[in-house]
Amino acid sequence: MSALTTWRPRLAEGTAPVLVVLVALLIGLALAGPAYADPSGYLALLKRAAPLMILAIGQYFVIVSGGFDLSVGSLVTAEVVIAARLIDGQDSATGWVIPLLLGVGVLIGLVNGLITTRLLVPSFIVTLGMLLVLDGAVFLWTGGAPRGALSPSFRVFGRGGVDVPVLGLVPWSVVILLVVLVTAVLFMRGGIGRTLVAVGDNEDAVRLAGGKVEHLKILAFVLSGLLAALAAILLGGFAGVSAQVGQGLEFRAITAVVLGGVLLGGGRGSVVAAAAGALSLEALFSLLNLLGVSGALESAVQGVIIIAAVAYASLGSGLRHRLFPRKPNLEPAPR
Repeated sequence: MSALTTWRPRLAEGTAPVLVVLVALLIGLALAGPAYADPSGYLALLKRAAPLMILAIGQYFVIVSGGFDLSVGSLVTAEVVIAARLIDGQDSATGWVIPLLLGVGVLIGLVNGLITTRLLVPSFIVTLGMLLVLDGAVFLWTGGAPRGALSPSFRVFGRGGVDVPVLGLVPWSVVILLVVLVTAVLFMRGGIGRTLVAVGDNEDAVRLAGGKVEHLKILAFVLSGLLAALAAILLGGFAGVSAQVGQGLEFRAITAVVLGGVLLGGGRGSVVAAAAGALSLEALFSLLNLLGVSGALESAVQGVIIIAAVAYASLGSGLRHRLFPRKPNLEPAPR
């Protein structure tokens, strides 16, 4: 049996708790607001949450492999600003700008991955630097006031939808989210996905088993950049052009992943749980808004969630070690 197969059971860990939290929040929304009395209210919630859920899936790939990507929020802002400047309201430009945006996302992820793996700079520092580079580039290009406009054909991905029997108008963002989620689940069930989790758990063991650790880490960053670009397309279509459209999204994505039970430092977590964590976070903020709680508390709530989730994971790990201590190997070494 291959050493990498020992990580298979860990892929589903932590999914149940976040699903319980999500169901409780959805029930709370149904009780607090009449807008959630029918499926259209929950479709609207999914539409708002879709960009964050896609970002969280991308962040999951990086975190589960043992890294961080702090550049995704600034990348979202840069993508929206670039799209508005290049399209400038012309539908004819949409067809080539969207592939360009996805390519830019892949390029930024590739740069992050190469610097992290080849130059051995911690991913936290690399992506923090990329965040500052992208913020500076956007400000230099726009002067703080983005120019241009997004075309109607570009904005249809964030605002339009398709008619579905019973459900009615299903937003394109929800359809795209489902495609991304299903693809991510199938990817994580494959050999590359399982090995990616194994890299976060024990990088040396994967390397000794013949796994290409550096290539896998680069792949994680590339996927994160690609999904950040996709989230930017949806968010730009939904919210329009702004120099602050992606501000703070990197921390929301990390909060969502941690809320989903994904272990910071890698080696454990489910992509479904990460997406459910993002939806739970959006549902929580929607519920707080319905209850009249100030939106200024959102950052405080995210901080509490991160601290509590990490503390819970640490306590749980310590409890497992106390209940099931590893027995020392007293056998004499072979001569």
